[in-house]
Amino acid sequence: MAAALQRKCHLNFGFDNVYPNMYIVLVGPSGSRKGTAMAPGLSLIKNMGIKVAAESTTREQLIRSLRESTNSVMTGDRLTMHASLTIFSKELTVFLGYNNLQLMADLCDWFDCGENWKYETKHCGVDDISGVWVNLMGATTPELLQSTLPRDAIGGGLTARMILIFERGKGKTIILPVLTKVEKDLGEKLQRDLEQINMMTGEFKFTEEWLEAYANWRHSQDKNLPDLDTRFGGYIERRPIHLLKLCMILSASRSSSMVIDTADLERANNLLLDTEKRMHLAFSGIGRYKMADVLMNIWTFIAMRKEVDDRQIMKQFYYDVDKDEMHKMLRTLQTMGVISIGSSGDRMLIRYVGSKDKESIYGLEKKDG
Repeated sequence: MAAALQRKCHLNFGFDNVYPNMYIVLVGPSGSRKGTAMAPGLSLIKNMGIKVAAESTTREQLIRSLRESTNSVMTGDRLTMHASLTIFSKELTVFLGYNNLQLMADLCDWFDCGENWKYETKHCGVDDISGVWVNLMGATTPELLQSTLPRDAIGGGLTARMILIFERGKGKTIILPVLTKVEKDLGEKLQRDLEQINMMTGEFKFTEEWLEAYANWRHSQDKNLPDLDTRFGGYIERRPIHLLKLCMILSASRSSSMVIDTADLERANNLLLDTEKRMHLAFSGIGRYKMADVLMNIWTFIAMRKEVDDRQIMKQFYYDVDKDEMHKMLRTLQTMGVISIGSSGDRMLIRYVGSKDKESIYGLEKKDG
């Protein structure tokens, strides 16, 4: 929906306009069907001829694609230019490259949708792009996220502008992945709906009730920050912007009125809260502790099996840790309250405790038990 709205739509909020672009990244281990989840969305977008960047490209080619996406739109009696481009990458780390700081800096600039963006070339002078608007949908694994992003970039910069959606594995196994007639009909309806959304132009308005609810939400957030660690400091600061962008998108999903009301705010907030339950796991193993990645892998191993002994863990991770290091990590997990340690004969017996919330941090314990 963000790809369909483009920069043609905005919300006038304070001194700056807010635009409905988002950086959404699916994070999960290999084989968790991230690309499968993204495929239908890409098909809908391409069917409408929306400009999509190549999955593997250089910074120069990406800037060229952004410049070539420039279009004009009439807003009232005013003609404005916008360069709206959606990045759709099933292998985001391939797209970003290894420690590609310049491209990451560009993406940070583009997220805010400046009126003009200049790019100086060695031989061709200056490229001046008006109305930059970049939307991103990507997928990666925690390991690749760690290897691609500089450690100092975690918590600020690009990751602060991303919504990281983490899942440990696929939802279910589909033996014969074909669409039923009902699903095909639904796809056609979604396509027509998205075409209507793509026709929207102009300014989103909000009701007085929405403004009052948003003010209450801001005061509440300042006093009750999300339960995320320090790596998400930048994200928490930008959380209100993410909420405003979502409000526009969700308003467009239910109506062409371009009016944001309290129902949109509630839906947007619930989406963020649900996503944030496991968002920190996208950074599994990323930290200053040199063995953080192994600690997270041991944690996952225990969580998946519910109950193991120290011998089983040692057999699984002998190439990463020795016995003393493993016992130290188990004590750390025990202190965190996610495992309990007992004994069975001469063996340590480790049980997964999980979370007291409706869903565990791994998403393994469902609300119905």
